[in-house]
Amino acid sequence: MAARAWTAARGALRARTARLTERLSAGWLRAAGWGVLVLAVVAGGAGLALGWAELVALSLTALVALLGAGLFALGRNTYRVTLEVPVDRVVVGESAAARLEVANSGTRTVLPARLEVPVGRDVAGFPLPRLAAGAAHDELLGIPTGRRGVVVVGPVRSVRGDPFGLVGRTLEWSEPRPVFVHPRTVRLDASATGFLRDLEGQPTSVISTSDISFHALREYVPGDDRRYVHWKSTARTGTIMVRQFEDTRRNHLAIALDDLAAGYTDEADFELAVSVCGSLGVQALRMEQDLTLTTAATLPTGTTTRLLDSLAQVELRREGRDFAAVTEGLSRSSRSVSTVALVTGSATPTEVVRRAAERFAPDVRVLAVRVGGDACAAHRTVGRLRLLALGSLEDLPRLLRRAAVA
Repeated sequence: MAARAWTAARGALRARTARLTERLSAGWLRAAGWGVLVLAVVAGGAGLALGWAELVALSLTALVALLGAGLFALGRNTYRVTLEVPVDRVVVGESAAARLEVANSGTRTVLPARLEVPVGRDVAGFPLPRLAAGAAHDELLGIPTGRRGVVVVGPVRSVRGDPFGLVGRTLEWSEPRPVFVHPRTVRLDASATGFLRDLEGQPTSVISTSDISFHALREYVPGDDRRYVHWKSTARTGTIMVRQFEDTRRNHLAIALDDLAAGYTDEADFELAVSVCGSLGVQALRMEQDLTLTTAATLPTGTTTRLLDSLAQVELRREGRDFAAVTEGLSRSSRSVSTVALVTGSATPTEVVRRAAERFAPDVRVLAVRVGGDACAAHRTVGRLRLLALGSLEDLPRLLRRAAVA
């Protein structure tokens, strides 16, 4: 009977040791643990080869220490983790926080552990105390919003291991949660966006037989719609006369943002350019206009939220397509554009901006905004191009009002 019990105990110990060894080799070992393992292998090999009992004893001691450290990482974790991000979209500089609740959903007490929560590029770590059955622990995590971008919070990870850092067991308990830090924008009133507003649409040079913008009268030809016969002129001339119209199109604002670093003196100027794009785009959407926003790629702009989410993810490029190539692609792909806003930095020469404006059809209104540097707020007209020099976002509404009446 005793022999059978001893055999069963040895079998259980052997199975537990094998399982622990498998887990240690699968990623539980930390850097210090790998050092102890190398020491055990080298000391054991040297001791057996040289016949030194001391080295063999050192090897066995190191192995026992590793197995003992592994016991700290064993056991079930019965956590119920809740990661709450009440506000997942904020403006640069606004406060944002996440709430973390860890509860013991089991029937036994869980040992202390360490929790890690990645917050953007940093990792917030704090000790989780011993939790009795049903107990909970709360933590409040601050989210950095000093810089535009997307801050990913999570996943929440628990780390269990020995006090000496030889072994560690990491488990993930939640999904990552993105927090969009939107660029700062200013509200543009109706008088500041006169260059965008045209309730009847933007007339073109294309003549058609039906629209709302009257152009001229001409003689009737077979196939013309009789609804457009001008009866007074017909009675006066004795010839059937019909109306001609200029084609109009729905107001469509296209914004080209220069995201190449060569166009800006520093990153602060680029942030100002992004804010200008956000302000113009938000106003266009409020006026229920079509909107296209492009950098090296076309960005989603269906709603105000999607627009600002897209701008939150824009980053400066060090190489790739230059601003001239971006505007050339925009002029080819957006045939229905009525107004174009070219937004770049003060390091971009005026001649380059002027050539970019010339790529668009003569009936397209072109506004160029050069930001940053030591430029004071200024507005001037170069041909059909309205050129704004902007040093502060607060100057944008006033300069747009001047551009509207120029």
